[in-house]
Amino acid sequence: MRTQALRADVLMLITAMIWGSGFVAQRVGMDSIGPFLFTGLRFVLGALVLVPLLMLGARREQPREPFMSRGVWVGGLSMGLALTLGINLQQVGLLFTSVTNSGFITGLYVIIVPLLGLLIGHRAGAGIWLGAVMAVLGMGMLSIGENFSVASGDWIQLAGAFVWGVHVVLVGFFVSRHDALRLAFLQFATCAVVSLLIALLLEDIVWSAIVQAGPALLYGGVFAVGVGYTLQVVAQRHAIASHAAIILSLEAVFAAIAGALFLDESLTLRGYLGCALMFGGMLVAQLWPRAPVSAGLREAPVEQAPELLEHR
Repeated sequence: MRTQALRADVLMLITAMIWGSGFVAQRVGMDSIGPFLFTGLRFVLGALVLVPLLMLGARREQPREPFMSRGVWVGGLSMGLALTLGINLQQVGLLFTSVTNSGFITGLYVIIVPLLGLLIGHRAGAGIWLGAVMAVLGMGMLSIGENFSVASGDWIQLAGAFVWGVHVVLVGFFVSRHDALRLAFLQFATCAVVSLLIALLLEDIVWSAIVQAGPALLYGGVFAVGVGYTLQVVAQRHAIASHAAIILSLEAVFAAIAGALFLDESLTLRGYLGCALMFGGMLVAQLWPRAPVSAGLREAPVEQAPELLEHR
């Protein structure tokens, strides 16, 4: 059991590294093609990565429902539309802000999810409110510049964080009822189709430019979407929830490291302190003790904590 939990932690660490460095691919890819075309093409690749896994799963397992039932379609399309809005806000926002800012602001969905729960009658504990205050202060230190101005890209990323929150709620609802890989494939395909349609309307599509963006597309699609999601699904079988909260939150830290290494991004001391506050707020929101429950539930596998499911 301990070996399985350690293996799950390592897989989630790799996932966080892939997702964090994926912000660099998203930014570099737009040097050649538009944001909607980049998103559409990389999610085509992400969906294609899941096809062999879907075929293998269909052969090995006795399906509990038809391969593409009405519930799977409703769930996949709903998740896909939210994913489309969230990822394209993130992609467009990267045109106007840094990879570091994008990674940390996007990570605020960890706090936004339980706050959205207030709308449907859920209670938010002290950890959520403390984490939210820390995150707001941290974002202010990171984003507010001279004359109290905030970069437009940071506002776009913040709007995207709220959409990611809605997306995570949808994932938590549908994945407990239907097959996770089928839902993932449908949401990736939905995002790909909608984004490509928008690209056809708004952007110039040139083959040579797509080829130039090829390395970024391959990393952003095959690794960040396809491989990253698959690793997380595998890890969830034996992961401990408290470990997952910390490790998956490291995505923002890896985004900052990747931005510094590959894009020569740097922050002022105030910016780094803001990042630290935001990261601390994310951890406090996830790890602050909830209402008394049994020890077994607190250390339940991640599949019992849907708010930690896929969000890229």
